[in-house]
Amino acid sequence: MADNYSFGIEEEYFIVDAETKAVQRRMPAAFLAALKTGLGAAVTREMLQSQLEVATKPSTDFTESARELRSLRRNIGAISSEFGFSFIAAGTHPTAAWTSARQTEAMRYDGMMQDLQMLAERNMLCGLHVHVEIPDTDRRIEIMRRATPFIPYFIALATSSPFWNSRRTGLMGYRLAAYDELPRTGLPPLFQSNDDFEQYKQVLIDARVIPDGSYLWWSIRPSEAHPTLELRAPDCCTRVSDSIAIAALYRCLLRRLFLDPKINGTLTPVDYAIASENKWRAQRYGIHGSFVERSEHRAVPVREAVSRLVDQLAEDARALGCEAELALVEEIFETGTSADAQITVFNEAEARTKSRGEALKAVKNWLAATTIQ
Repeated sequence: MADNYSFGIEEEYFIVDAETKAVQRRMPAAFLAALKTGLGAAVTREMLQSQLEVATKPSTDFTESARELRSLRRNIGAISSEFGFSFIAAGTHPTAAWTSARQTEAMRYDGMMQDLQMLAERNMLCGLHVHVEIPDTDRRIEIMRRATPFIPYFIALATSSPFWNSRRTGLMGYRLAAYDELPRTGLPPLFQSNDDFEQYKQVLIDARVIPDGSYLWWSIRPSEAHPTLELRAPDCCTRVSDSIAIAALYRCLLRRLFLDPKINGTLTPVDYAIASENKWRAQRYGIHGSFVERSEHRAVPVREAVSRLVDQLAEDARALGCEAELALVEEIFETGTSADAQITVFNEAEARTKSRGEALKAVKNWLAATTIQ
């Protein structure tokens, strides 16, 4: 399947009260049992009790994966409603207070809480992860390095976290600002080879800093559990079509990078620093900002940069049979991201009701309704 660049999509959700849309602090055992009965291995728990993760099966067909993702959302919605719950797909919950979060009871999470302390408690965040298998797993580190300058593109397209603790943050994607408090996050180091990466990982394991490679939480990483390169930067998308668009763009990009080693073949610390700047600009402005282009010595609008990349990946989309899904990227610019919609809903409700609380309630209701759609 590697020659077909098989892929899988993971989404993290907030479980909320069906009426108030407030985050659930505790998950009843009966609810979790019902989820396992209904969804099986496709659903897993996260570090905080208020969160769940779903994963699609490995596939080479986006139509199939989109159908599966919508089915997973529908089934979670149906099971949740039986317990008086609903759920929200977004990078942050608009009104959740991290101080009231409760840890999921599991040995892995016990260790993380002990190590990370308050930073783990603040991890009231949900992301979108995309796995893609490439034909030669020994090239994953090389591809990861060369993909690094493109990570801000995915961040901008997925912004869905403009609120934090009942406040407008001023960022379109606040999630990574909070997530990058954790160690071993952000853009990965520019490892030159598999050997560099393996040495780094083994030193940390031998020093008992981490038990294994799953504790490397960079924006893109070689998966420990699968023969894939995993994109982890995007916020969880409220609309399934946005998740599919981002997954298609990522899959096509990895194929192009695999086939054309000249693309970003000679990255320098300057390129890395510019990628870091563009990552911040994607978080701050989303699709409405611009990216620094080293070769042109100017700031290029995000839409221009992404459209240029989409055009360059046309051949890859044809080869992978995902032209329609790649075309969904342009729709994100037409309709806006979830962050754009949340801010619009908030502003309109606040103007109408003169109440910040009612405006935040309107945002939560929009998120819950759109997540199920």
